[in-house]
Amino acid sequence: MKLKGKVALVTGAGQGIGKSIAFKFAAEGADLALFDINKDTCTETAEESKDLGGMYKVYAVDVASREQVKGACKEVLTIFGRVDILVNNAGFDRGATLLKVTENDWQAVLDVHLKGTLNCIQALTPNMIGREYGKIINISSIYGKSGGIAAISYSAAKAGIIGLTKSIAKELGKSNITVNAVLPGLTDTPTIRKMPERYKKMIIEATPLRRMARPEEIANVVTFLASDESSYITGATIEVTGGWMM
Repeated sequence: MKLKGKVALVTGAGQGIGKSIAFKFAAEGADLALFDINKDTCTETAEESKDLGGMYKVYAVDVASREQVKGACKEVLTIFGRVDILVNNAGFDRGATLLKVTENDWQAVLDVHLKGTLNCIQALTPNMIGREYGKIINISSIYGKSGGIAAISYSAAKAGIIGLTKSIAKELGKSNITVNAVLPGLTDTPTIRKMPERYKKMIIEATPLRRMARPEEIANVVTFLASDESSYITGATIEVTGGWMM
């Protein structure tokens, strides 16, 4: 029960890595506020994990909308009194090569990943600063470090999250708030299952562990960073890739 008595907010909690993080946090004793643009899938996450205990609230939130984030976070703080842990996981991609990426797709991807991360941090850090306690974990990607073909917008957004993480970590350290980024590699999520098998095979063959990550393996690392066991880690970028792109 590493997170017993803690309140955690997880974005993009409706499926994949976000869903696994919610399950793991619940199993470790946290109360949860779950954000997703799709309230139905987010509600399914809460329903499937309710037997693990803890309190749940589900919100349909587009994290790219500052007003939606501010409104939902205000309600979360009213209901729970505080947020101890923030996981910025919401994201998506509109893959395209350099000469085919459109301005609209570029902006949409950056708005969710990068602006959405900033929106949530700005909405919740005043409460954390006031209590001199907080854990912020941003989900980036190994593509944020290495780049990826036909992943122009996604790679740029994920690289931006790394820079944002380090900058905010320097600013918030004096308030006992840690800020870290997790960089997953190829992970078995609903989105990745739609990827052509030949591309998945290429990545797996280039991965020393010769397999994809399970979402719960990413969640385990996030849980460590959310716990007080990681009390002297901030500004870190932790790769969970099976060795791919190392």
